[in-house]
Amino acid sequence: MATTDDAASTESDTTKRRSRLPGGLVTVGTVAALLAAMGLTVLNLGYADNAVANYDASSWLWSTARSELARVNGITAKVDTRVEVPQAKQHPMQVAQTDRLLVLRDLNTGQVSSLDLATLQIIATTRTTPGLGVNVTLHEDAAFVVDAVQGIVRQLDPRSLAPVGEPVRYPPGITGGSFDGKGRLWVAVPSEGTVSAITPADLPEKPATAASAGGGLSPKQVSTHDVADGSHELVVSTLDDGVAVLDRTAGALVTVRGDTVRRVPLPATGPGTLPARTSGSRVPVTVPDARTVHVVGDDGQVRDFTVPGSGDGLRPAVAWAGRFYCPDQTGGVIYTFDGDGKLVDTISGRGTRGPLELEVRENHLFINAPDSSTARVVDDKHQVSEVDKYANDVLGGDPPPAPPPPPPPKKPKVDKPSAPRGVTAAAGDASARVSWRAAAANGAAIVRYVVEGAGQRVEVGANQRAVEITGLTNGETYRFRVHAVNAKGAGPARTSNPVVPTAEVPDAPTGVTAKERPDGTVQVRWTAANGQGAKITRYVVTAASAGANAPAGETKGTELVVPAGELEYGRQYAFTVVAVNDRGAGSKASGVSNTVVPFAAPERPGRLRAATVADRPGTIVAEWEPAGTNGRPVTAYQVEVGGKRRDVTDTRVTVDGLGDGQDVTVTVRAVNEAGPGPEATDTARTVAPPKVTVTGGSGTATTVTVKVTVDGGGGKATCTASAGGKTSPAGACATLTVGGLAPGTSYPVTVTATNAAGKGTVTSTQQTDPLFGIATCENGPGPDQQTYCDAEVDGRNGNEVFAVPRQDNDRQVGWARPGTRWQAFCKVKGEHVNSYVYNNQKASTWWVRINFSGRNYIPWAWLNLEGGDDIDVLPTC
Repeated sequence: MATTDDAASTESDTTKRRSRLPGGLVTVGTVAALLAAMGLTVLNLGYADNAVANYDASSWLWSTARSELARVNGITAKVDTRVEVPQAKQHPMQVAQTDRLLVLRDLNTGQVSSLDLATLQIIATTRTTPGLGVNVTLHEDAAFVVDAVQGIVRQLDPRSLAPVGEPVRYPPGITGGSFDGKGRLWVAVPSEGTVSAITPADLPEKPATAASAGGGLSPKQVSTHDVADGSHELVVSTLDDGVAVLDRTAGALVTVRGDTVRRVPLPATGPGTLPARTSGSRVPVTVPDARTVHVVGDDGQVRDFTVPGSGDGLRPAVAWAGRFYCPDQTGGVIYTFDGDGKLVDTISGRGTRGPLELEVRENHLFINAPDSSTARVVDDKHQVSEVDKYANDVLGGDPPPAPPPPPPPKKPKVDKPSAPRGVTAAAGDASARVSWRAAAANGAAIVRYVVEGAGQRVEVGANQRAVEITGLTNGETYRFRVHAVNAKGAGPARTSNPVVPTAEVPDAPTGVTAKERPDGTVQVRWTAANGQGAKITRYVVTAASAGANAPAGETKGTELVVPAGELEYGRQYAFTVVAVNDRGAGSKASGVSNTVVPFAAPERPGRLRAATVADRPGTIVAEWEPAGTNGRPVTAYQVEVGGKRRDVTDTRVTVDGLGDGQDVTVTVRAVNEAGPGPEATDTARTVAPPKVTVTGGSGTATTVTVKVTVDGGGGKATCTASAGGKTSPAGACATLTVGGLAPGTSYPVTVTATNAAGKGTVTSTQQTDPLFGIATCENGPGPDQQTYCDAEVDGRNGNEVFAVPRQDNDRQVGWARPGTRWQAFCKVKGEHVNSYVYNNQKASTWWVRINFSGRNYIPWAWLNLEGGDDIDVLPTC
């Protein structure tokens, strides 16, 4: 079954384009309409600029949270163009690109879109099966869809996404599917232990259509090489000229360069992995469990180095310009080693989380974190530049900063694997088919399984849990023992049932179909096999996925329901069925079923955080990390707060209309095609009116100061204090001062705290300090001035005190001896008095009421107030 729909959605066959592809021209003026029709939005760069800008050293990088593609210029490390992809928020995206073409595949929906970079024109879309198992790859003007589950490699015309010629077909469960530097597409076939190269067909002059798909030239399988025993687990990395194949089962790296096939054994440190593409002559093999990288040179020499850190987040090291870049998703860092294995740099980015994607393009290494706002660009001198993918975004503010990554899990105790489960054998004609369920890894990944019996020993990959043993003698009885091997060694074996090979085998079942169901199960059905005179007692079902084959179960009828969780959600599977009769003889495997993608309700949303919105009454905000999709895209999040439910598509929501100071429980569930998943729960409290407590106070002659503490109720409170008709400026709730008060007076002071939910007040009594003045008269230098201030005399002299604010002899009440200290109560306008030389020429119409023989008046000219002699601090009488 081809993965690509027979009818692709495309523009008219006569659509003209500016490209080296055969065809014509579309003017820049048509681009806006075409983009609008496809629902894409281009941000920040004019269309005319795009026609030339794509020739810069640039790469398109995906941002999951924004549903955007950002084109990053490798030279400037700046984003020059942004394209919004509709209905793809939080979707993982495969991005394949050349200097003229960009092809996207949405893993959640399976949709493939082709974008012409010269015009930013979407020129075609088509559908594939969602999930992991289909790969889209480009080289120059050639596009391929590799269906690893079905074993179908189909060339597409990138102008229309219609098939070109006939596909190249392999057994189910292939792996690889990327181009080397010479334009050959390499695919490995684990069941056969081979790797083969495919060259694309020349494109027709006009864009291919679904109707013309079967005609004309087809892609060709130009070479095939034996690289491993059959049923070994294989990983592929294409080279500048050729391919590297990691035989994970045997622990060896096989390189194919021209007609030369070189096999290099590797240290047995655990299952390794490779990048999809390797630049240069040395191939890095990363062993995540051991945090080790084996670098294999083209001369067969192996150099090892250890990567710092802990945890299982290590991803394949990428070779670039003589160095090796090792991404560790656990900490969001990339460790850089030179050719001698010395750690020379550690690259980290702010807020980096989730997957890290490394790709060498246009003489630069691009490091993208799709779930974060940052990317990095490394030039051929190993200078690292950080890129803000969200900078100058016209769509609005940045999302909240990424939370810190969770601590790595504790390393489990490592031991040899357990015995495999459910080891069964079915006889064939001079053969037997042995299958089993996975053994427990016990802390170290299983490297291979070993099958022994009939004088044979066969090793198969950890993901190839079924093997056919040939060369047996019909009529003899055989048993087979299977054990698993990990870095700690071989685990215990389990023995199969006895089988007797015979030529009298049933026919293979036919009409195998599969259907995924919302409860996470997969239903496999088929037509009953012809037993050829013997009774069919059971059927054995095998699941094929990309690069893997494993038993899915057995049943007596013609239907098997694979339990939920047995198959990985979001990964593509197809099934074959073998019929076994009452003599233990098994048929050949059936034809492969259709492809399905198991799914279930989403996982629980991660790291739910509910919090008070400090500046809004009755409001809380909640945010969370996207839930695991479990095979189908999350279409909404159900948010329930205070008995109210709403559905949102973002991972952040603000809920208002709640009571003040209310404790609320927030629950969030993710919803997909299977329904709502488990809930995440957190609590928050809305803003409550503030509560004020006075903790102290003080005063000066004209001010009172209060110290307060405020429970802001979760909000941000501001405070004022008021006394005697005066109010302090609004400000922080700590120390508040009210000025302009009368000295020596007791005041009720009211402190008011205000936040979004309302006000809180408290009143306390505070006292202003009394204000004193010094009666001042100093003798002058003249003969008639030298005794003026010594004593009270008849007539005028300084420091005279009156019952009224004027120099009225009849109302004089006494004389204040110079230097004496008097409490000042208030001031009043009165007769002008000048102190002349006796008090520095001080003159004024102000009189001060003092505690002299009760409360009487002295000219301010003769009374110097303490604290600066400021008459304005006194209130008016």
